[in-house]
Formats: sequence, structure tokens, C-alpha cells
Amino acid sequence: MITNRWTAVGRRGFLATAAGAAVLLAVTACGTGGGGSGSGNGGTSGTLTVWFPGNSAPEIELVTKKLVPEFESANRTKVQVTFVDWAQMSPKLNAGFAGNNAPDVFGHGPAVAAGFAAAKRIEPLDARIAALPEADRTDLAPYLAGGQVAGGQYLIPLGGNGVLVAYRKDLLAKAGVAEPATWAEAAEAARKLTVREGGAIQQAGLMLQSAKIQRVQSFQALIGSEGGGLLSADGGEVTWNSPEGVRALEYFAGLYNGDGKVSDQLGLDFANQPAGQNPLATGKAAMVTATNGQMLQMVKAVPDLASKVGVLPPLKAVDARTFGGATTGLFVNADSAKKDLAWKFVEFMVSEGVNERYAEAVGGLPVRASAAQGAYVTGQPLLKPFIDAAPAYVGSPNVPAWVQVRDVLDKHLEKAGAGEARAEPARADAAARARARGAAPGWRGSARTGPGVG
Repeated sequence: MITNRWTAVGRRGFLATAAGAAVLLAVTACGTGGGGSGSGNGGTSGTLTVWFPGNSAPEIELVTKKLVPEFESANRTKVQVTFVDWAQMSPKLNAGFAGNNAPDVFGHGPAVAAGFAAAKRIEPLDARIAALPEADRTDLAPYLAGGQVAGGQYLIPLGGNGVLVAYRKDLLAKAGVAEPATWAEAAEAARKLTVREGGAIQQAGLMLQSAKIQRVQSFQALIGSEGGGLLSADGGEVTWNSPEGVRALEYFAGLYNGDGKVSDQLGLDFANQPAGQNPLATGKAAMVTATNGQMLQMVKAVPDLASKVGVLPPLKAVDARTFGGATTGLFVNADSAKKDLAWKFVEFMVSEGVNERYAEAVGGLPVRASAAQGAYVTGQPLLKPFIDAAPAYVGSPNVPAWVQVRDVLDKHLEKAGAGEARAEPARADAAARARARGAAPGWRGSARTGPGVG
């Protein structure tokens, strides 16, 4: 069990309010316009159109200059690749679907899978996966679940991402603190590692990512390690208003509130600061949560840091869980006239060797388990803990209204972290019965999201 000293009376009221608010959600369904790249049964002639999200120069260089030419040569075809800014991807896709000119293959985050599946915009890929050799299915298994909706495969992840607690070996050694293995041990270690001057904290003991949306991911790690979750297994019921959610909330808020707080930087978006300014890199924090990409960026920005930092396995309360899983992946347009060729491209992008090169270009985790022995991972020792943690990753629920449900929870976590939540007994009974109608499996929501697994 997670233990901490936060005692604000609002923890249950906060959870009840957030759960009740989810009932009020309403979003616009995906467009139901015409098909994508023509009609037919999946021919392999003509030019394949593919959209990738983002504007990463290394990714664009690798995909357009190397990978696509390799695929074209092997399949005697042409591929037209377009990179679309993340903020514009969903609007452009919806316009493409409505105008009957959406691409044959497109990349996006897992959060849109349920909405596009409900709108019948994406091709089910279960039969394609089943036809793969058993060795390939096993190798890809750790991340395939991140592309499933109601048990069906719709997204093939191109990479993975994880969030683990990273720490400064030198600062722990100086304080005589052992590496924690549980969240309770981490809280105790954080108190010993916190350095104060006057009333201000000069060195935070532990900083969880707590900026917008990040705090939802931190909460997911905490509630998951308690054996709980945000939604029921069918995605139709809010379950964060639970004993597991209370304990997770107590822990999160307790890091930033009261005499025993171990950080006063609630809401600081250190994950998106220049890598050299990360509190772990500057020594302003002894332990922080970080992604695999952030760790690589830190040691690249501050080479001397490589020998001073370590990454802990997923911390345990009742169970060992942490936020992570599939990130950007590829969908096949359900209306594509080139489904066979589209699948060949998807299969190529996750093939052995190719996917490792792609992961290195984007700074992510390869989706193949066998890549742990590859040159990219073995050449970056800080990646191994994230690879090993794959079975413990908990991703965001693949339900149509997840983005809206997430935003409701995010606002209440912000208040709770700041100690502003207050008990609201009148809402407790209603919250216990509340159903997140916007998260029900058959409900069609919008497809707004961004990169990553959130």
C-alpha cells in the first residue's frame, strides 16, 4: 500500500466530483464522409499515400530518404509520404475522410483508435496479425495491446514509451539513502533527500511530472500500482473514485502539501524544458519521473551525467505498475483501395532491423522484444530499464471519449495537488453510481489527441 502524510479532507470529495463531472461529457462524433484512396478490395498497384504525424527532422530524414526508398525498391511501387504537424493531424484526417481523399496509411496516437474504430474509419487488423509467423507475433506482443479496441487490433505501434523514477546516484550516496523499491520507500527516501534553506526547498526529494496531462499519467501510475484503474474493464464506468484512487491521490498530493512536502514545484513542466535544465540534471531534485527519451536527452546535453544517474524498476505498492506503452502507430484506412500494399508498408515499418532504426531516430523504445539485444539498446544502457519494464506499463484507456474524460480528471488533480480540494458529501452517493457515458464502448467521440500514450 502507498503511504504518505497528506491529510486534506478533500481527497474523497475530489474523486467524487471528478467522477460525477465525467457524466456530463459530450463530444462530436467523427465525420462520416466518403472513402479514402478509392474503392476496391485492396489492390497493390498505384501510389500508396502515407501520413506521418510530427515534424522531427531525424524521423523525416530516415523515413523519406532511406526507409521509403527501400520499401519502394522491394515492392516495385511508389509511396507518397506527408508529414503533418500533430495539432493538424486529426482535422486534416477528418477533412480527408469527408472529401474521400484520406491517405491509405496514417500515423497517430492510441487515444484516437476507439473513436476511429467506432466511426468505421480504420481497418481491423486481427487477420493480418494472425497470419504473421508465431515468432513475429511473440516479438511484437508487448506493445500490440496498446493498439487494441475492445479486444480488436486496429493500430500497429511503431514505438513504445515509459515513465520511470530516475535518480541521482551521487545524491543518494551522499544522504546514505538506498534505492527504493516501493512507493512507500520512495516517499521516505524523498524526505531524507529534501534539502531546505529557510522555508524554501533547494533540493527536491522526489518530483513526479505534474504539469497539464502529465499529472493524469502520474496518477495512472500510482493508482495502477495500488491495483486500481481509472475505468472499468469495459470502459463504461469511472473507477478512480475508489480506495485505490484515494491512496494514489494522497500520495500525489502529499508530495507537494504540508510540513512533510518534498517538492514545491507543482505544475512545473520540467519534462519539456531543455534537457540540461531538468531538475535531475541540475541537482535541484534527487529523484524525478522521466521517460526514456528524456533520459537520453539529458545525458546527451550533460555527458558527465551518464555516470551519475540511474533508473529504477517500476515501484510497487500492491503491484508494480507505471505509465507507459505504445506511442505513435500506423492505421490502415478502411476505405483504401490498396489494403494489401498498405499492410505491407505497416509490416515493413515494424520489421526486425527497420523498427530499431526508426526507434533510434525518434528516441523511442523499439516495439520488438528482441531489439533489447540490438545495437541501439545495448549502446544506450539507460534504455534497458524501460525495455524491461514493458510488462508493467499501464496506458490510457482506448475508449472514444478518453480525451474528454482525461481533461476532467486533469483539472481536479490540479486542484487536489494544490491542496484546494474540499469534501463534498452530497456528491459521494451520486459519484458511486456515476457512469462515464462518454467512455462507453459503443459511444463515438472525437479524435483529438497528441503524441505519446496519453
